[in-house]
Parts: sequence; C-alpha cells; structure tokens
Amino acid sequence: MWLPEVGVVEKVIRSSIVYTFLLVVFRLTGKRQVGALTPFDLIVLLIVSNVLQNAMIGPDNSVLGGLLGACTIFAANAVVARLTFYDRRLEKLIDGTPTRLVHDGQVDEEAMRRELVTRAELHAAGLFEISQARFAMLEATGKITAGAKRP
Repeated sequence: MWLPEVGVVEKVIRSSIVYTFLLVVFRLTGKRQVGALTPFDLIVLLIVSNVLQNAMIGPDNSVLGGLLGACTIFAANAVVARLTFYDRRLEKLIDGTPTRLVHDGQVDEEAMRRELVTRAELHAAGLFEISQARFAMLEATGKITAGAKRP
C-alpha cells in the first residue's frame, strides 16, 4: 500500500514523459480547446487521464507512488512556468500567441476557420455588432476579448 512497486527514477521519467506529451497535445489542439470545455471535451479529458494513468505510474498503486507521480507533474509545471517567464520565445512556443479575429469591424474568415471559432462564439463574447468592433482577439488562454470602435 505505501511502498512503490516501480523505481523512483522510472516513475519520475514516466511522469515527465506524460506531462510533456500533454503539453504538446494541448498546444497542437489549439487555443479554443483550452478556453472552455464542452461536455464532449470534459469526457475526452477524463478518458485521457484514465488512459495515461498507467503510462505514468506503471503497475504501481501505492500511495507513495501516486504522490511521487503527482509531485513530478507539479515540479515539471513549475519548471515550465519559470522557463516561459524568462524566455519570450519559449513562452510563445508553449503558450501560443493571440489571434486577431476581427479588425476594424471586418471578420478575418481565415483566422476564424483556422481557430475553429464561430460567429456565434463572437456574439457570445460580447460582439453583438461585429461591424462596431475595433478588434476581437482569441487569446492564448482561449478567451475572446473585444474592443468597440470609438464614437
């Protein structure tokens, strides 16, 4: 129950690989996926976490083994946070950059298609009159921000 069945180094390596995999996958799936979870996204997230559990901790169900895996994930996240704070290029690579969806009342259809954002989502973000928007941006966090034209 308490002692890990898998070696400490192996567990740290496994957890680090899973963390890196998830970091890459979430970066490649786009900003929209991170911003708001639909019920389908939540189901996928729960299934993926269950599937990756064994890859991360192996055949180990011990309390210490689970805590070691969790600590490795938290430590990896802290390292990535520090690295992206100090290195702008790495921050852009990992966190991404905002995408302009609307500029001076004109919708950028290519950007909307690339980011899989619908006009309904623009309206939900507060853009009731797109023609009156100075800009609308899909932030790296997945949130849509908008600004109205000055009167």
